[in-house]
Amino acid sequence: MGRAFEYRKARKMKRWASMAKAFTRIGREISIAVKEGGPEPDYNPRLRLAIQNAKVANMPKANVENAIKKAVSKDAEDYQEIVYEGYAPHGVALVVETATNNPTRTVANVRHIFSKYGGNLGTSGSVDYMFSRVAIFKVAAEGQDLEELELSLIDFGLDELRKEEENLVLQCAFEDFGNLQKGLEELGLEVVESELIRLPSHTKELSDEEVEDVIKLIEKMEDDEDVVNVFHNMDME
Repeated sequence: MGRAFEYRKARKMKRWASMAKAFTRIGREISIAVKEGGPEPDYNPRLRLAIQNAKVANMPKANVENAIKKAVSKDAEDYQEIVYEGYAPHGVALVVETATNNPTRTVANVRHIFSKYGGNLGTSGSVDYMFSRVAIFKVAAEGQDLEELELSLIDFGLDELRKEEENLVLQCAFEDFGNLQKGLEELGLEVVESELIRLPSHTKELSDEEVEDVIKLIEKMEDDEDVVNVFHNMDME
């Protein structure tokens, strides 16, 4: 999944080009994580994941601590995770993950973008079955024995281990991300990057012109402040 994975990362970096925008989105991640599993990172793997993302984005520790405190206060905003499904031009399936405190606004914006750029907003379940939710962790490859590490982490849910440039990429099912995270921590391995993604079961080949049509819609979708991630089944090889 090399190029497709790097494409997603490039899109994320573009989407988070504004530091203020990045901090706002991470703040929402923290808020949802705290609401779901409490304010203690040691007992909340999703919060640990959000904190790791904050480090990657160079979000100051004070900002992270304030976001956690705000999430447990009586004035905390009620963010909801809502997933939208549909099709981009040329039959490319899209899954749009959002975090919003105003679902009416969000669905209107998502529907408008689909319509304006040649796509269609679908119903729940219309394309999600084409994707598998997985967790990705990256750790530094230097000094690591791949076979030994793989054997150590299989019991923690590891599905796949491979080397990409200077890092090792570890993949597990979405349901096992907390277990694998715990395994890495027990081995004393520092996670340099992590995320929850959706991998398509099959991809669709397009011409260069058709690819541009799809990318235009994806980029407009990612520009919306409520959109966290956009996943597709377009062939990026």
